[in-house]
Amino acid sequence: MVRKSFLAIGSAIIAFGAVACSQAATVETEAGPQFRDEPLVSEIYTADPSTHVWEDGRIYIYASHDVESGIPEDDLGSHFNMRDYQVLSMDRVGGPVTVHPVALDIADVPWAGRQMWAPDAAYKDGTYYLYFPAKDKEDIFRIGVATSSSPVGPFTAQPQPIQGSYSMDPNVFRDSDGTHYMYFGGIWGGQLQRWQNGVYDPNGTVDDLRQPDQPAIMPRIARMANNMLEFAETPREVMLLDEQGNPILGGDNERRFFEGAWVFKRGDTYYFTYSTGDTHFVVYATGTSPYGPFTYRGRVLEPVQGWTSHHSITEINGQWYLSYHDTQLSGQTHLRNVKMTPLTFNEDGTIQPINPFK
Repeated sequence: MVRKSFLAIGSAIIAFGAVACSQAATVETEAGPQFRDEPLVSEIYTADPSTHVWEDGRIYIYASHDVESGIPEDDLGSHFNMRDYQVLSMDRVGGPVTVHPVALDIADVPWAGRQMWAPDAAYKDGTYYLYFPAKDKEDIFRIGVATSSSPVGPFTAQPQPIQGSYSMDPNVFRDSDGTHYMYFGGIWGGQLQRWQNGVYDPNGTVDDLRQPDQPAIMPRIARMANNMLEFAETPREVMLLDEQGNPILGGDNERRFFEGAWVFKRGDTYYFTYSTGDTHFVVYATGTSPYGPFTYRGRVLEPVQGWTSHHSITEINGQWYLSYHDTQLSGQTHLRNVKMTPLTFNEDGTIQPINPFK
């Protein structure tokens, strides 16, 4: 299995300003790589963009707020020690971007201990919902929810995490019938590999199941209750299949699920997109049900500069866009910046892969 430590990749970025994985073709100059897109904002570091267009027609991006905490890099992502969320918004793609005040701080989440990672948001019946992962007081990742009457907050957190939630990277998808589903999970630092028997195993591995010839760890799904504050069912696996209909294997690092699920619907097709983690791709699979199974179809985004790759895909005024992050501004893997770029579909519904460099 290919393994690249956060420390090794971070050092390579700082030293060379290079891409985290050699598969991405770049145009190098004396100033470094030439990027396809520019950061949306530079006054704060932002990552893990969850882009939405609500009823007012404005574009809102719910993102992690990266900070320098001085914690050394490791394979568990300890150096990603974010503690609050801020929302970005704009009237149109390419227009001026507003950085709104803090939407939610970890100090205002009674159950949370540290590390507020990639969030998502939803809207229903006049209320905005911010879903977020954080480690609880026992250092176990849970998923919380906070509410507001404004899309930019401030948000008020529920006193406890969602019952039955675990791991990280919540994505709340609204189907065409109005039903909401949460997809979640992430291996390595996201701890999903420690939940294989339904109970947290503190002695579980730091990476995956270490069974490369067996089905990989699969992401999770749960239908949301009508109040949007809890699950209406016990979370279940989302099955990801190869082109022959077999489960993607744990040793298939270029296709197996690592983190960062994002689901959208185009026509009658459900697209399950995700990050492959240590191989640094964003890829996608398609299916006919929000529960899956989903069959692998190809790549969405080639490796960016930086270790992590996290994204969202949103239709805005008839055009689809990919929101993603890299480390153009800092050259440091834990200080990232959010970007957007158009996404193109072929006539058969496949996605044209994006190279983040010119």
